[in-house]
Amino acid sequence: MILINVRFRPLPEYVDNFREVVADFTAACRAEDGCLFFEWYRNTDDSDEYLLIEAYRDGADVAHVQSDHFKAACELFPTVLSETPQIINDHIDGMTEWDRMAEFSVD
Repeated sequence: MILINVRFRPLPEYVDNFREVVADFTAACRAEDGCLFFEWYRNTDDSDEYLLIEAYRDGADVAHVQSDHFKAACELFPTVLSETPQIINDHIDGMTEWDRMAEFSVD
């Protein structure tokens, strides 16, 4: 699995409608072969920040960054963001989905 976490800071005029601004990109990414999940979250401690959590089967991220919708997003994002996003991108061998916590369980 390729696990990617990205922190986005929209410009003030896009903070409240950011999910709508990126809706086409989101739908296209979710429809990609190899996309395991592609989920946006708004930071509850800092409402000016959005977190994208996405995962692809091994190697699928290469097709993702070469897609037309990703290239279009690379043109869009600099016009709606206040800064370059922060990213964590990691390959996790053997993972294909979420695991359950091992430290405790809920019955």
